[in-house]
Amino acid sequence: MRSLWKTLDRALLRDIALVNLAIGVVGLSFGAIATSSGFPLWVPMLMSLVILSGAAQFTLVGVLAAGGGPVAGVLAGLVVGARHLPFGFAVGGLLGPRRWQRLVGSHLMIDEVVAFALAQSDPRRARAAYWACGVALIICWNIGTLIGALAANIVPDTDAFGLDAAFPAVLLALVLPSLREAGPLRAALLGGAVALATAPLLPEGVPVLLALVGLLVVGKLRTGESEVRT
Repeated sequence: MRSLWKTLDRALLRDIALVNLAIGVVGLSFGAIATSSGFPLWVPMLMSLVILSGAAQFTLVGVLAAGGGPVAGVLAGLVVGARHLPFGFAVGGLLGPRRWQRLVGSHLMIDEVVAFALAQSDPRRARAAYWACGVALIICWNIGTLIGALAANIVPDTDAFGLDAAFPAVLLALVLPSLREAGPLRAALLGGAVALATAPLLPEGVPVLLALVGLLVVGKLRTGESEVRT
């Protein structure tokens, strides 16, 4: 494991640091929202350690704060977190052979971590990027949550500062370089169209899952083209 860190260069470390700085800001927003919604400090802190999924945590807190029951909140969080299933197929080989590596690595399987890993062409570099970003993320996310929870009385309305936009902005910045290729661009456009069309009709989180149809269609087309050539 130690030898993996030698594959990280300054440019990659800088990008990982900048993204996790934004993640810390989003964690600040979550901590402030959770505490201002009436939850004690230990609740958002425990969620950030155990769940470690911004979208699922925001969804769970939103449902409970609106008067929904724990079961409804958990189910909503599970729907949002279902996107991690295809993540596992994509990066499962990067976690390592040992059981503890697979357990810890699975816990760190967050959008930004997966995006950094898949952006690397070399497997060793991809594995190093995965672990470096994952370790930095869990630290920054929990520090941000703690600061936000403690400062909830000072910043009662986090949306007024645009903190809610930091999370999608980070994901967009990670995805943009891949859109230079025709395949990922087609998948993104098709998936985006499906998500926009179904957003007014379906519960929150489901349109994002349906957007994965873009990957399936483009992958099927590529498979068909390969069979025709052979």
